[in-house]
Amino acid sequence: MFESQMNPAPTEKVEEIFFSALEINSPAERNDFLERECREDAGLRSQVEKLLAAQANATRFFEDDGVTRLPMDELARSLNETPGLVESLSAMGSQDEMVGKLVGPYKLMQRIGEGGCGVVYVAEQEKPVRRGVAFKIIKLGMDTKSVIARFEAERQALALMDHPNIARVLDAGATETGRPYFVMELVRGVKITEYCDQNELDTTQRLRLFIQVCHAIQHAHQKGVIHRDVKPSNILVTIIDGAPVPKVIDFGIAKAIEGRLTDNTIYTAYEHFIGTPAYMSPEQAVLSGVDVDTRSDIYSLGVLLYELLTGRTPFETKELLEHGIEGLRRTLQEREPQRPSVLVTTMQGSALTQVAHSRHVEPLKLASILRGDLDWIVIRALEKDRARRYQTANGLAMDVQRYLDNEPIAARPPSRLYRLQKLVRRNKATFAFGIIVALVLFSWVGTSTWLLQKEREARKRAVAAEQQQSHLRQEAEDRERIAMAAVALGQGKIEEADGFINKVSVVTPSLEAESVLRALGQWHVLKGQWAQAAARFKLLLEADQLDNSLEITTDLLIAGPILIERGDQQGYERFRRAAIARFSSTTDPIDAERTVKICLLLPADQATIRSLKPLAQVAEATFEKDPKLAGVNSIMAGWRCISLGLMAYREGQAPAAKEWARRCLTYGSGVLPRAATAHIIRALACHQQGVLDESRSELEQGSRLIEAEFSKGLREGSGATGYWFDWLFARVLLREAEALIEPASPAVK
Repeated sequence: MFESQMNPAPTEKVEEIFFSALEINSPAERNDFLERECREDAGLRSQVEKLLAAQANATRFFEDDGVTRLPMDELARSLNETPGLVESLSAMGSQDEMVGKLVGPYKLMQRIGEGGCGVVYVAEQEKPVRRGVAFKIIKLGMDTKSVIARFEAERQALALMDHPNIARVLDAGATETGRPYFVMELVRGVKITEYCDQNELDTTQRLRLFIQVCHAIQHAHQKGVIHRDVKPSNILVTIIDGAPVPKVIDFGIAKAIEGRLTDNTIYTAYEHFIGTPAYMSPEQAVLSGVDVDTRSDIYSLGVLLYELLTGRTPFETKELLEHGIEGLRRTLQEREPQRPSVLVTTMQGSALTQVAHSRHVEPLKLASILRGDLDWIVIRALEKDRARRYQTANGLAMDVQRYLDNEPIAARPPSRLYRLQKLVRRNKATFAFGIIVALVLFSWVGTSTWLLQKEREARKRAVAAEQQQSHLRQEAEDRERIAMAAVALGQGKIEEADGFINKVSVVTPSLEAESVLRALGQWHVLKGQWAQAAARFKLLLEADQLDNSLEITTDLLIAGPILIERGDQQGYERFRRAAIARFSSTTDPIDAERTVKICLLLPADQATIRSLKPLAQVAEATFEKDPKLAGVNSIMAGWRCISLGLMAYREGQAPAAKEWARRCLTYGSGVLPRAATAHIIRALACHQQGVLDESRSELEQGSRLIEAEFSKGLREGSGATGYWFDWLFARVLLREAEALIEPASPAVK
């Protein structure tokens, strides 16, 4: 055996760099990669380069192209007999010799692909049925413990699956020489991104395919398996009964969530990660004590969605690897991806034209389609902090479906507090220095004060410390009660959850607290328990510090009518002043129109109306510019008309109020509480004009709708049909109209 003058590198390290280099086609990029990975280790680089050269020769040797072929023994000698890897490399070419062979009932017909450890063939099953299958077999010589473990893991992972969007396992076994194989459903298709581009699928069609992929990944998670390599080449689209069907394949690096897939499952080595860089989650790439869980697949699904929408991934592979593995880890951990709509606007003319053409849309319209809901859905899936991502693949799929159904999505922009926390994490040294300086200054001031007022300050500190300790104890107890309430709600024990909240006096802002308080407040509303509902919604508004403004203004719409139902007019006035103060400077048309609507639910003085006027102007000025209001989302458009109509009525502009209400009705009457409110606003405006007959007619139409709903009892509702608080809003205005237009009627009390 030839002995190198340099110490041979460990075989596993050579394998890792060799197979990574094989994925890089550009000679220049491959050279840069070897420079980074091998650094000063000339022996390691020499071994890898010899393997790469031999692999190229081996590939040419087994291609049927008429060139002169070298015997494999000469090829091996050219490698100086690199220990442990010659056999593996030789196997790459010799696999082709299996075409035409019979393995059990399977005749291997054509080689269609290979990975680091396995080769895939199209095979024909002879019995008990005759059919085409995909036959995957481990490479000859690739019988290391890690390779066999991953191969068997894929076989076991696929065997657990039973889903129309996951390739099925049909059989498994071993050849006469002991090489394991398994047989899968043969998926004849192209990767999902190519299918979408070749067929010029628009955004909606792409999203419908993506939802199916999410359901497949959810199925795998429910079976206890994480895919860990979700990317377009592992999702093939095939045609079944004339319809495109995505199929998830290649669970070759899958990992069991609980337990082990096989007895040979191995631990991922320290300082070694698995996956494809562009689709890899931060926790896959960054070394920490946190294990990879299902939310890693959620991140990869977010990258896939990003690529389906824009034609690019958030971070390109070349960009990720140009600074080596450490650079890749830093990028995935620290750099925020551009929103899809922003990325599209930065594309060069020809690139943008090509991307838009493949999505069957005008280049200038693509960014507007992505802006807003789709941006936030993607960014939520790509959160660095996995606790802020969608927690399940179904959750991601449901939010995409809400977007398609023109319903409010669950994804939301990160709060200012969250952005500040991320800024601190990115600039730890700067903030640490600032804190030290601040502590020194405060210490000096405190010491000076202590010297001047020693006894008095000592007493104050003692009292303050006691109060702070008491507050912290109370805060901790309340956090625990909210957590226990969340668990009880998850188990369907609503009364038990409400009992925990009964004892809460201080709410620390958190998304968990918001979710619990919304659910319990609504539960009390639907039971007609206004006082308890008001108490829950009061705490909800205190907890609404981490959420985005759209979620907060939704909570305002919930809490306002409850105060009025209780007859708490003073409480409503305080609520109204707080809402105006909080959103007086907003430029978001949705926040603006919601604030106007909820703050004018009861008559207001001129000062209040003047303070709301700028918000009404924001809503009206952007009405025609907002693409969602140009027929795409008639639900939102109709509600904006309601807010502007109510504003006009409170200002004494009856004709404008009637016109906005009429315009609201043109968006359809499917949202019944909105239609009822439009009729009531018209009734009030007609009365303001002195047109009494028309006023009574409009009042009768609105009253009839409201009476029919409340006779059945309040229901939760939906964005498409109207929520319970929309009906309460309509009923408050109905009472005002009945008091003005005619004596109390039996419509609704």
